[in-house]
Amino acid sequence: MSRGKKLDLFVGAQIEDDWAVVESSSKKESSKILMPKEHKLHFQKQKRRGKTVTLVGEFFLEKEQTNTLVKKFKKQLGCGGSFKNNFMEFQGEVEQKLRKLLEKEGFKFKN
Repeated sequence: MSRGKKLDLFVGAQIEDDWAVVESSSKKESSKILMPKEHKLHFQKQKRRGKTVTLVGEFFLEKEQTNTLVKKFKKQLGCGGSFKNNFMEFQGEVEQKLRKLLEKEGFKFKN
C-alpha cells in the first residue's frame, strides 16, 4: 500500500433504541383459496434423473385438502407423487388417467 491514503473500514453493527420492522412484499397469490371449478390447471412433463414426471397445477387449496387429494390419486394411479410449490408431481406418464380423476373432482383445465 502506498503511504498517502488510509483505509476507512468499519466493522460492526449500529445499535439504536427503536426496532426496525421489515415487511416482505413477496407474498404470492397462493394464499387465495379457490373452489375446484375455478381452477385452470395445465399439465407439464419433465425428465428427472432419466425418468418422466407429470406435473399438474397450479392449485389454490388448503394444505390439508391437497395432501388428501395427492394421497387419493397416488393410490388410484398406483404411482408415487408429492405436492411441491402448488403443483402435484406424479411419477410416470399418467396425464390421461389423472385428467379423468381431476375432472371427477370438479377441476377444469386450460385448452
